[in-house]
Amino acid sequence: MHCLFCQHTDTRVIDSRVSEDGATIRRRRVCEACGERFSTLETVELKLPPVIKSDGVREAFDARKLRTSFDRALQKRSVAEEQVEAAVRAVIHRIRMGGEREIPSIKVGELVMDELRKLDHVGYVRFASVYRSFQDVADFRNAIATLEGDAGDAGDKK
Repeated sequence: MHCLFCQHTDTRVIDSRVSEDGATIRRRRVCEACGERFSTLETVELKLPPVIKSDGVREAFDARKLRTSFDRALQKRSVAEEQVEAAVRAVIHRIRMGGEREIPSIKVGELVMDELRKLDHVGYVRFASVYRSFQDVADFRNAIATLEGDAGDAGDKK
């Protein structure tokens, strides 16, 4: 790895630590030329299938967009960061395990809604209202009726 300070090509790892969830490794490095120290964060890079948008355009899967969808739906809701991260990982896992060469954006949206339904009902309705382009109050009533009819409705998920 190149030094961030002098661009020398030889740096040495002096310490490595695995994150609590085991998904990343933080490495402390020192430059052999200038002696400066810096940290790097190592994550697994997964090759996920491209997403086919509703207009037929294909684009690379972007986990940041996925996370942004959850963040917007759960804005000002009391959902723990760890739960949101777990939901994002669950969607990515389901996509990866699907084994598809391409995935329609509608399928990604459905997976997000599945996870939001488990996390927070208000976040679910927010996401569904945008994703499914609710036109009137009846659409909201139908989404809420679906939530109320869920068989595994464990606890209060306001």
